[in-house]
Amino acid sequence: MYWTLELASYLDDAPWPATKDELIDFAIRTGAPLEVVENLQSMEDEGDMYESIEEIWPDYPTEEDYLWNEDEY
Repeated sequence: MYWTLELASYLDDAPWPATKDELIDFAIRTGAPLEVVENLQSMEDEGDMYESIEEIWPDYPTEEDYLWNEDEY
């Protein structure tokens, strides 16, 4: 399983919180690339609800990663 920003972006509008099966269904219905569906299928399924993409891909960049704070420099 590998994620890239482009692949993860297909889940931006997913109906969070969602189960693994709901995310797979969403990815298929919205025409996400096969890699997105395969990544979701390869996740261990314990019936958990995922609150956001960060729970699936912990390294997903957030807005804080891109904001420039002039007070810090």
